[in-house]
Amino acid sequence: MIQVENLTKYYGQTPAIKGLTFTVQKGEILGFLGPNGAGKTTTMRILSCFMPASKGKATVAGFDVFEDSLEVRKRVGYQPENVPLYNDMSTSAYLSFVAEIKGVHRKERKRNIEKVMDECGITDVSHKLIGKLSKGYRQRIGIAQALINDPDVLILDEPTIGLDPGQIREIRGLIKNLAGRRTIILSTHILPEASMICQRVIIINEGKLIAVDTPDNLVTSFQTDSRVLLEIEGPPEDIMKELKGIDGVVNIEKKDPISEGAFTYFVDSTLARDVRKDLFITISKNGWILTQMHTIDMSLEDIFLKLVTEEKA
Repeated sequence: MIQVENLTKYYGQTPAIKGLTFTVQKGEILGFLGPNGAGKTTTMRILSCFMPASKGKATVAGFDVFEDSLEVRKRVGYQPENVPLYNDMSTSAYLSFVAEIKGVHRKERKRNIEKVMDECGITDVSHKLIGKLSKGYRQRIGIAQALINDPDVLILDEPTIGLDPGQIREIRGLIKNLAGRRTIILSTHILPEASMICQRVIIINEGKLIAVDTPDNLVTSFQTDSRVLLEIEGPPEDIMKELKGIDGVVNIEKKDPISEGAFTYFVDSTLARDVRKDLFITISKNGWILTQMHTIDMSLEDIFLKLVTEEKA
């Protein structure tokens, strides 16, 4: 559905993106991750024909974003990070205005507006002024305007930014419901969100692509150690000394006490050796009280920080 080859964009002499190459399959939700200034928004603006690239090629549904931009725009819905809403218009009036601008036929406008309002859960505020609505509703309206022309591709730039946890959950559910019917590119700073929503993720830093895969495969590929969380009642110095002597343990980190006399320990060991049995035996032998033990898998956030830190180094 989307093909990007060697995409490069300069602002003056400063490169915003450098030779990006990736594909997005039809019906896929692709997470676009990177720190501030990595080039995410620039790439999204190029794919939505908001601005041209300096070099490279990008196609959407077989149409070149430079040579066939009008055809691309017919097939793309774009929600920028700051949606250009009109506070003095009602929700339905604003969507009608956007539908007209996007060339939706007059006979189809009413049906399309009702459909996207239902999909986005904003039917109950259809006659309310946008300026009187909460941030959550305004984000929903932003997604609705991107859907009004029934696009094949949906590009969402930070759709949950500034929302509270309840609103984030609602927007996340909305995006999941759109999966399969449309190809979605989603940028976000909330990495657990990307793990829950996206089938694949792209990580870019300083304009360069540094990783692309499913969240699970990235974790498997980059996890070099196994981590076990322990909660133990006993003398911290002795516990640290004994646990460090276990074969396979490479690092131990002690956290503040969770209660009087009990501390939390993160024990890192090589993947080749499961040290949980030896940990239990050592703790039991010394008469310490073990209140909790469980493994901790590396998260997408851990991978992201690891890759970005290594890239900077």
